[in-house]
Amino acid sequence: MARGWIGLFAMALTFSACATPISVIQVDSQTAQRALTRNVLSAGEPSRFSQIILNQADLYARFAEDPEAALWTLHAEVVSGRQGENQLFALAELSFLHAERTKKQPYYLAAALYAYAFLFPPPGTPTADPYDPRFRDACDLYNRALTGALRSPDGTYGGFRDAVLLLPFGEMAIAFDPAQLTWLDRRLTDFVSVADVEVKGLRNRYRRTGVGAPFAASTVAGATRPGLDIPLRLKVPVTAFLRVDDPWAQLKTTRLRATLELYRTFDTDAVQVGGRLVPLEAEPTAALAAMLSGSAAWDFELGGFLVGDLLRQRTPTQLAALEPYQPGRIPVVFVHGTASSPARWAEMFNELQNDPRIHPRYQFWFFTYETGNPVLYSAMRLRESLEAALRTVDPGSQDPALRQMVLIGHSQGGLLVKLMVVDLEEAIRTQLGSVLENPQVPEETRDLALRIVAVRPLPFVRQVIFLATPHRGSYVAGDWLAHQIARFVRLPGQLLRVTEDIVLRDPELAVRFRGRLSSVDAMTPGSPVITLLGPAPLASGITGHSIIAVKGDGPFQQDTDGVVAFESAHLDGMASELVVTSGHSVQQTAAAIEEVRRILLEHATRP
Repeated sequence: MARGWIGLFAMALTFSACATPISVIQVDSQTAQRALTRNVLSAGEPSRFSQIILNQADLYARFAEDPEAALWTLHAEVVSGRQGENQLFALAELSFLHAERTKKQPYYLAAALYAYAFLFPPPGTPTADPYDPRFRDACDLYNRALTGALRSPDGTYGGFRDAVLLLPFGEMAIAFDPAQLTWLDRRLTDFVSVADVEVKGLRNRYRRTGVGAPFAASTVAGATRPGLDIPLRLKVPVTAFLRVDDPWAQLKTTRLRATLELYRTFDTDAVQVGGRLVPLEAEPTAALAAMLSGSAAWDFELGGFLVGDLLRQRTPTQLAALEPYQPGRIPVVFVHGTASSPARWAEMFNELQNDPRIHPRYQFWFFTYETGNPVLYSAMRLRESLEAALRTVDPGSQDPALRQMVLIGHSQGGLLVKLMVVDLEEAIRTQLGSVLENPQVPEETRDLALRIVAVRPLPFVRQVIFLATPHRGSYVAGDWLAHQIARFVRLPGQLLRVTEDIVLRDPELAVRFRGRLSSVDAMTPGSPVITLLGPAPLASGITGHSIIAVKGDGPFQQDTDGVVAFESAHLDGMASELVVTSGHSVQQTAAAIEEVRRILLEHATRP
């Protein structure tokens, strides 16, 4: 019998040596990092910091069974003064977890309040160490919880007003100044949260980390502005910030007070809290994508090619910006190509607008035009739009930055850009012969014709960048199918009247131009416009750059981008020329964007 007990004891010793109560298991670095950093936002479960608090208070099992009772116990410990910032963080995370599971808004608001108190303790109380991962987690919890607290039951965000919202332990009276909803002559409305969206179609998503709930707001009741307009369908990036004075003291009450503040993040990037300058959370890329998602700009691309007055059917302006005019910043004007729209500049704009070296120095404007119209006619529209913009935003010519303008044109847009910086007025007038002097030509027709042929260098342009521009014509524009498609282009009525008044009075012009007025004809190799414009030198004081696309792997001098040949896109005398392996839409490539970035940074440092 004794031997049996001895045997069992020996077996127990053997098994205990193989499996100790405490042990470690070697894991790979990714698994280890996920275990250390997982939290309610990344994994839907409490972080190790909150688990420690639950275990220390013997509330782990109770939180699983009755989370509201466990949260009340932790809250009571904090307001009694027996516990501090560690419990505040746990309350923020656990309240958010409970809100996510139950969709009870009082717990979203409580999570935002606890996170705010953790981030902004009373004077004399140490703030969270910047190396403490809870600091960034608390910012994210505050931002997401505030978004949830502002969300209506139907999923919309109409809570930008004075309100009294419930908390699990009382209520919060929130003050809001409705004047914050007014921007320019518009009202901000239809707020969409952009923190929880997935962005598709843009290479990089830029996010400025800080505090606040980021939104994209629509605008209504705005009138179009002459010169330089803000699109009516613009999505304005804004950030909501809930300010709670002395949150630790207010937590001890059941009736709290706060102020809801709304900031447009393109002109405000930080707020003062307790003597500290705190950055605001911002999602500029997500707001841009929200604006372009389902935008009418995509529909305009083909319509603007086929219908010559489509733009003026919708809006009287052709030059627009996504931000108000900024004195002291150099304008960069994007001019799109054929059957295209400003939306095609989104990739480049997203990169440049979010570069902290470029954004404070430049402002970005977009020219829209019906791309089937004659090139000289569209160039007149660009020229007059730029002149009107400067008269509107700077009537006293006090801003020298406006006289350092940069024009960037892709494809046909590059031809329009070049027509802003060359002197061809006399040469074009010579081609028209004596028709403009014919007394039988109506005065209205003569005035418009003179505006069209006034191809003179604009004195406020300093840099031009050509991307995949057919300076000597496009072989695609010259093929049979392109000209068959061009037959469906409907030109503006006023242009047709000019054509009839001028061309029909000159037999030679009638032969040369009848039925050949669209942009496709102008971009055909050997056309009168290409013959004049191709060899024309840039005006003195203008710096030019070329970005040329080629598709093949052979000698690029003999290659094309599928639409424009290298030999057509190349110009002698440019300050720089970059050849990029790409199709015709080279403006969307990383190489072209980096080249434009380089040019802008260099231009900004010039005296």
